[in-house]
Formats: sequence, C-alpha cells, structure tokens
Amino acid sequence: MKTYKYKVQGVEYEVEIAEVVGKIAKVNVNGIPFEIEMQKPINAAKHPALASTKRTVAAAPVEAPAAAAPVAAPAAKPQAAQPAAPAGAGNPVKAPLPGTINAINVKVGDKVNVGDVVIVLEAMKMQNNIEAEYAGTVTSILVNQGDSVMEGAVMLTIG
Repeated sequence: MKTYKYKVQGVEYEVEIAEVVGKIAKVNVNGIPFEIEMQKPINAAKHPALASTKRTVAAAPVEAPAAAAPVAAPAAKPQAAQPAAPAGAGNPVKAPLPGTINAINVKVGDKVNVGDVVIVLEAMKMQNNIEAEYAGTVTSILVNQGDSVMEGAVMLTIG
C-alpha cells in the first residue's frame, strides 16, 4: 500500500493506494474508499517496488483526487443497513465559498430532505448553514470537521 499527500486548491488530501488491477485502482482519499478508472494501466516494469504478489501494482500519484469520479463497486449481497445508492453516487453538495468545516450534521446512509442543514461552514467569522438541495440518502462525505475548503469543493454527495 502506497500513500501520497496532495494539496488541491488549498485543500489537503491523503491518497492511499490499495491496489491496481489493469485500469481500475482501489484508493482511499482521506479515509473514504473509491474505485477509480485510470486512463491507461500502470506499467509494472516502471514501478517494480509497487508490485505485489497478486500481480497488482500501486497507481502512480493521482493528479487531482478530488476530481476523480468514483466508479461503482461490484454489487455485494444487500444488507438492511446499507444505503441503496453506491458510495459517492449522487448529487454533489459544493462549498458556496471558501471556509472551514465547523460541523457535519449527517453521516453516510442518513436520509435528508431539501433544506436540511448538512454542514456548518465558517467563512469570514460567520457560521454558514449548508443545506441539502436534494432529497435522498447521503452516499459519501468528502470532508472532516476542521478541514479548509475552497469555493466549489465537493463536500458530500446525496443519492
């Protein structure tokens, strides 16, 4: 497993690469798992230190992990506690202005309605309630309390 640290538009990301098979990479971005599709497979000859015994190789550093679109994981056995939508699928809730995350009022799997306060963002010494613009289930949370975000950064998704 290889870990990289990135800063994209002032927001820090820790990307941990679990494995790569062909063009599909399993990564964790700030602790949130994603399966991403790369434009081309990694050449194991160029990255021999990253190869594992399962003939998978770790991906080269991802240029912008925040922009990488998660690929739906293969369907697993359904359980009652799992959300219906795949992790990360749905409509993004973006930061309307740069600031610091003061509170996250939801967790993955929570059902939200239009107008529910999902995140409290501090900007210019003011508390801004970020409301859900869509009704649905929270499928991913891409920020943590205390994180700095830039305008337009995706903070969570609602499926």
